[in-house]
Amino acid sequence: MGTSPSVPEKSIHEFSVKDARGQNVDLSIYKGKVLLVVNVASKCGFTDSNYTQLTDLYNKYKDKDFEVLAFPCNQFLKQEPGTSEGAQEFACTRYKAEYPIFQKVRVNGPNTAPVYRFLKASKFGIMGSSIKWNFTKFLVNKEGQVIARYGTTTTPLSIEADIKKALEIE
Repeated sequence: MGTSPSVPEKSIHEFSVKDARGQNVDLSIYKGKVLLVVNVASKCGFTDSNYTQLTDLYNKYKDKDFEVLAFPCNQFLKQEPGTSEGAQEFACTRYKAEYPIFQKVRVNGPNTAPVYRFLKASKFGIMGSSIKWNFTKFLVNKEGQVIARYGTTTTPLSIEADIKKALEIE
């Protein structure tokens, strides 16, 4: 009870996902980078603060081997109702997001995206392995292992110290 099915993968770098246009992206391209993986939604009460701060963090650390990986998800009160491309356009236009916005995924249930099965199996949250809401964040080290998980109400800027530590910045 509360446990996640075991996953054979040992690193996020072993996964391939689809970008907003449906093209395959091999996550091994992020080897050597610290990642902040987030399930995003455009119509959530947490949208403005999270996207604004994710963009701020990305712009501050992108030249120091930091990357934000955003996965739109429509599982929580249907707060990401449009297409994957629409979610990407929203983030890039309104919040000047330059980090990748991938294809919409499911983060809970039997059709959970494999990369999210891995993330959830690596770090449990308040509700066990389940994702509670939009903007759950996973901090992944340069080797591709999850080192921390943060809930929706934890703002991106509040984890800046953890990001700096993972990047080995004083």
